[in-house]
Amino acid sequence: MKNFFSNFFGRNNNPESIVSFDVLDSIYTYLQNESSRVDFKMKGIHDTVSATMYSFPDSFDHEEGRAEVKKSGFKNSHEVLNELYKKVNIAPLSDDEMLEEPVCNYLHIEFYSEPSLEMKKHLKHVLQNFIIFFCCTNSMETNDFRLLYSNSYFYDYTKGFLEAEPIDIEAPKNQLQEIGFNDFKTVLQGICEYMGIELAPTVIRPSAESLMPDEVSVGYFREFLQLLSRGDMEEELLKDQSQTLFDNFGLEEEDEEYDYEFDFFEGINSWHSDWKFDPEDAEYFISEMIGEDFTFEYPEETYSHDLFPYIQEELAKQDLELMSYDTQGDSYLFFVANKKDVTRLLELSEITEMGIDRLI
Repeated sequence: MKNFFSNFFGRNNNPESIVSFDVLDSIYTYLQNESSRVDFKMKGIHDTVSATMYSFPDSFDHEEGRAEVKKSGFKNSHEVLNELYKKVNIAPLSDDEMLEEPVCNYLHIEFYSEPSLEMKKHLKHVLQNFIIFFCCTNSMETNDFRLLYSNSYFYDYTKGFLEAEPIDIEAPKNQLQEIGFNDFKTVLQGICEYMGIELAPTVIRPSAESLMPDEVSVGYFREFLQLLSRGDMEEELLKDQSQTLFDNFGLEEEDEEYDYEFDFFEGINSWHSDWKFDPEDAEYFISEMIGEDFTFEYPEETYSHDLFPYIQEELAKQDLELMSYDTQGDSYLFFVANKKDVTRLLELSEITEMGIDRLI
């Protein structure tokens, strides 16, 4: 069962909101009957979305879990559950109820979102955790839910769980929460589409389009390279590089057939730079990339990523934007894109799994 304990307050089931009991209960039912965990990709969300059904005490009944519970100062996982119930205003288990060791299930939904403005200098993506507890409101049957939220990694699951905060999905406290809460609504729509759950006509959908990723074809890589090069790649090279990237899609570096590093930048004006660079370097190489002299204003003693806002401000006057390919190392692989193409370039980056970063 999910949980047969009472909620102290009123029921939370807005028929227009996708963050409602009916939607979350449908997701729970799928995880209970089909698979306790799903991992999938969807449009507009970086990397993988995970939706998992966990339970007290079973999900904590292993050596590492018991050690984490003890380290957090509790005798057993049901004591942890009671601590969490206090946070979300659900009536705790009594001592007698704990002796019966009831099974209490909950959902944990994880995905990555864009960081807030102040975090962009240090992070490309932020992990968002939404934990859903089910409860009863004025009923003997489960008919309600409460949310806990965290944007931290749960290296110690029990500790991370206990540090999660209760939230009102319609009242974010900061920009990061606002981004995460809005993405959560979109992710719920994606989960429902992935699971084949039909949403009620009253539910307001964050997206009018399908959120499932398109089937990857060589055409996506061709369009990706065209935008990456601002249309300045020779046709023969464009054809060859598109096919090579498509052939390597889904392969890992250790695969024998893998033939790729940064070769596809051969016909693209780019700048491969260390993480540390001076403004003079930026001016020189951006001039090379755009084919004309480029200078920009910046405060004294400003270097590396702190220069990005000033570079972007100057490039924006020409409807251009500096971007970077994710090298998976301690370097940037810069290129300049047409500003009108940035949104599509990022979409293609997700479809083709070719990591592109905005620099703000």
